[in-house]
Amino acid sequence: MTIHENLLGGPPPTHLPDEPEPRELLAQGTAPADVAAKCPTSSLAWAQLADEAFERGSVVESYAYARTGYHRGLDALRRNGWKGHGPVPWEHEPNRGFLRALHALARAAQAIGEQEEYERCSQFLKDSSPAAAQTLG
Repeated sequence: MTIHENLLGGPPPTHLPDEPEPRELLAQGTAPADVAAKCPTSSLAWAQLADEAFERGSVVESYAYARTGYHRGLDALRRNGWKGHGPVPWEHEPNRGFLRALHALARAAQAIGEQEEYERCSQFLKDSSPAAAQTLG
């Protein structure tokens, strides 16, 4: 186990609790829409829906799915002590649904020409998790 000391005195990293059900359902091949209906608070399910919609060219639909996943993730972060800023590490797997939704929201915003939203979400992703920004592109 590696312990990272925050030398700048900023907020500690936020680690969302594990939600194995949506992750396991998706891994078993359950349709993301069915997972989102069964587990509507799962950012991971909404992020997967956003990715699939974007891949098929349904950019506005992708934007809507991503925004839902993003807001569900913000709710979860706040319930777990996040105060509006600070690290949300990609390395902690339960954080990945939120980070993927944030990335998908930035991507869809850029695709529809919403430049301010794209820039805000892109910077938020980099600030929350440089590893997620690098991994997700």
